[in-house]
Amino acid sequence: MHKRGSAPPPQAACYAHIVGWGMAVPETVMTNDDLSAIVETTDDWIRQRTGIRERRIASDKETTATLGLKAAQRALEVADILPLELDMIIVATSTPENVFPSTASLIQSWLGANKAGAFDLSAACSGFVYAVDMAAQAIRSGRSQKALIIGAETMSRVLDWSDRGTCILFGDGAGAVVLEASSVEGGVLSAVLRSDGSGGDLLGIPTFGSTDMAEIETLPNGHKLGKMHMNGGEVFKFASRVIGESINQALDIAGLTIKDLALIVPHQANLRIIAAAARSLKVEESLFYVNLDRYGNTSAASIPIALVEAIQAGRVKENDHIAFVGFGGGLTWASMVVKWGAPKPDDRSKMLNRQRREAIYAFAFWRQRLIRLSRQLNDLVNRIRPNRGRLQRLRRRIDSETLE
Repeated sequence: MHKRGSAPPPQAACYAHIVGWGMAVPETVMTNDDLSAIVETTDDWIRQRTGIRERRIASDKETTATLGLKAAQRALEVADILPLELDMIIVATSTPENVFPSTASLIQSWLGANKAGAFDLSAACSGFVYAVDMAAQAIRSGRSQKALIIGAETMSRVLDWSDRGTCILFGDGAGAVVLEASSVEGGVLSAVLRSDGSGGDLLGIPTFGSTDMAEIETLPNGHKLGKMHMNGGEVFKFASRVIGESINQALDIAGLTIKDLALIVPHQANLRIIAAAARSLKVEESLFYVNLDRYGNTSAASIPIALVEAIQAGRVKENDHIAFVGFGGGLTWASMVVKWGAPKPDDRSKMLNRQRREAIYAFAFWRQRLIRLSRQLNDLVNRIRPNRGRLQRLRRRIDSETLE
């Protein structure tokens, strides 16, 4: 037993492993030819400059939170854990459901993850790597055992569809991973998080801040409120420089070299940026997993979506060292090195856990609706009987004075 004043007993080494993964994308596909009916462009023009041929667009019923929920449920299914086991939920997004409540809190409620803290993280297209690192640090410190990290975006809602420099690039989707503590060495080995706010004017989505701009639709610099703007040339130069640099830094921290990597999962922004990064690192482009031709740039969702597809394609194997690298508005950039694979307990009943998860989801669904219905009924009674509310407030005041 630990005595007061003495040094605490040493903790066993703890590692944060990726044990679950899932993705969700809208059903609606928008091709380059579809775009040419909206803005002056062509399929050939877009492919040559970006490598993109189509992207997914959210329907009226699909939101950042609903896409994130689907990806989260699939990740929990792969990890074979219950929502009640989660300690933390982080949603990396640039298109949150609200300023608050956070998108993470909405997903936490829908999942029935009643023991988890939940918050959104804003670091643009680097957000997923930032969020994984935050969760990994919580696990390594012993504060958390299991964490759910989601990258989710509905970029189509913040695009200026008359600006062909941006509207051709982006799409909607979500990806998620589950991190779990383990005494087995591996998992998240290192991370490098960086930012340079002096480039904040190159890529952004202006919105309401501490200054009341409710009557302003266009800012003095020509940018539109709530719509994305980007200086494509400058962002290209920035990204081409930082990808190789930050990957090498993360490798140095992990005690590895580029030759140790089996795969790089980059932010899916532009095929020419990835080609430039490959040249900078002196590696073949095939080392990078690329799926932006089918999804475009899904911002914070792009790395987890690409990771899921890389796993499904057999590109990620046990004990592989893989790297994530993101870059985007802020300006921010981040790299991470992960050793893949962790032993899973074999005493779990997957069928039973699947049924328990479905039951928890159903309970969470009805619990939320019953709570809201109860509030509505209470408000109705208070309007019909206004003195009831006064009596309740008086009773609470008397009780508090009695306690004092």
